[in-house]
Amino acid sequence: MSLLTYISGVPLFSTISEALDWGANRNLTGYHTHIYNGETGYMGGSTHPNATNQTNTPTTNSSSGGSSSSGGGGY
Repeated sequence: MSLLTYISGVPLFSTISEALDWGANRNLTGYHTHIYNGETGYMGGSTHPNATNQTNTPTTNSSSGGSSSSGGGGY
């Protein structure tokens, strides 16, 4: 994994595939970009607000049931 940095608690990767994998684990689709130190970085989720709302809700195989997400906010 080539992690460039975190923005709003969300990892910024050097490759699209890493961003898509991160997003898929959080039920997100697509990716968006940020420029970090002159380099294009890739973040999971089609928009930044979409990604930041999902930061703490990775998909698991837990049988505890239930999930939550927060709405609103964003950039």
